[in-house]
Amino acid sequence: MVLSRVSTSSSCSAAVLKPLATALSLRRSISTDTTPLTIETSVPFTSHQCEPPSRSVETTPKELLSFFHDMARMRRMEIAADSLYKSKLIRGFCHLYDGQEAVAVGMEAAITKKDCIITAYRDHCTFLGRGGTLLEIFGELMGRQVGCSKGKGGSMHFYKKDANFYGGHGIVGAQIPLGCGLAFAQKYSKDETVTFAMYGDGAANQGQLFEALNIAALWDLPAILVCENNHYGMGTAEWRAAKSPAYYKRGDYAPGLKVDGMDALAVKQACKFAKEHALKNGPIILEMDTYRYHGHSMSDPGSTYRTRDEISGVRQERDPVERVRKLILTHDLATEKELKDIEKEVRKEVDDAIAQAKESPMPEPSELFTNVYSKGMGVESFGADRKEVRATLP
Repeated sequence: MVLSRVSTSSSCSAAVLKPLATALSLRRSISTDTTPLTIETSVPFTSHQCEPPSRSVETTPKELLSFFHDMARMRRMEIAADSLYKSKLIRGFCHLYDGQEAVAVGMEAAITKKDCIITAYRDHCTFLGRGGTLLEIFGELMGRQVGCSKGKGGSMHFYKKDANFYGGHGIVGAQIPLGCGLAFAQKYSKDETVTFAMYGDGAANQGQLFEALNIAALWDLPAILVCENNHYGMGTAEWRAAKSPAYYKRGDYAPGLKVDGMDALAVKQACKFAKEHALKNGPIILEMDTYRYHGHSMSDPGSTYRTRDEISGVRQERDPVERVRKLILTHDLATEKELKDIEKEVRKEVDDAIAQAKESPMPEPSELFTNVYSKGMGVESFGADRKEVRATLP
């Protein structure tokens, strides 16, 4: 009698669990599903001297989950860098990118590692998007040997040649003509790749931008000038520094496109469009309408020239990470718990990288001379009094 009850109970449980198991098996995978999705951008593109791309963007569940993971990792990394700076483990200049993650992630989704990127000093997330590691980033920020520039460059001078990431530049606007030079090399080599030269609204009035753009347009170079407009050049609002803050139109003879830089899918669509255009017709300007949550740098509290309500308003209405989270939940691609688990994994990954970076030693004093002078020239290093030879370089 007891056995029959147990048997009956087991069969009832199996009957209940079977449809549940079937339902779970029909659920989309949160990491490998490549079922096509079409999603419309948050706002229309605004164009200058060109037809804008479609607002309907092709994506997949796998891509959306990767967007969420990558932006969550960038966000956590920058927050951790803030703490390390306040603990005096990071010294010197440090410019954080939190709020602007959709630009780095969306751009990478539209191009390949054969395409070049060159940017200014807010470069941590761009380096991560190019395939750099958290260990290389925190190592460089803390001036350790394991850093991407061997601990000698710091926050503003990240570099990854094997992924065609050329920095990381501390001089405002200086990377723009260098980017056009990269584009010249690409056109000369006929390798069908492009260069994204990135700069902020604070650099948009630099004369070298217009000089470089003129040559790029004359020679039809595959250069894409990306203005990351976070609306404040240091502590100066764009309208106080630029008579015409419509930066996508500032190229005059060069076409331009204004993009919602807080929408990763819009950035992806715009960069794909820009790459196709640049390969056929020459340079184009992309203005990414974005926002930074931190101040200009760690020495700037970021609240003297804008209100806290303004910052919290952007977080609530336009945050790039939360936008992707909502898309994922709306399309039932993952549960809230699964997304929180991703964030927990990211937090651990960041913490582990920091711990490893702290264990790395500082550069040897001899590293001061590497990558400065040509080898084999017999160059000697003296002390301050010029009497004692301290080192003979290889």
